[in-house]
Amino acid sequence: MIYLNFPDLNGGAQERLLESSKKDVEQKFGDDIRKYAKEHCTNFDVMIEKEALRNLYRYNYVFNI
Repeated sequence: MIYLNFPDLNGGAQERLLESSKKDVEQKFGDDIRKYAKEHCTNFDVMIEKEALRNLYRYNYVFNI
C-alpha cells in the first residue's frame, strides 16, 4: 500500500510515485522488456515509462486527510 497525504498530491509527489513505479517495473520485468525492445527495435526507456504508468493503477493507495 502507498500512504499519501491528501494535500501532498502536487507535481513532486506524482514524480516520486512515477519513479518508484519505474523502479518496481524494471526490477520485476526489466529483462523481459529489454528483450522485447531489442527484438522489436523499440526504445526501452519509453516502454518502461508506459509500463510504470500502467503499474500505478495496480497500487493500493491510502489517503490521510
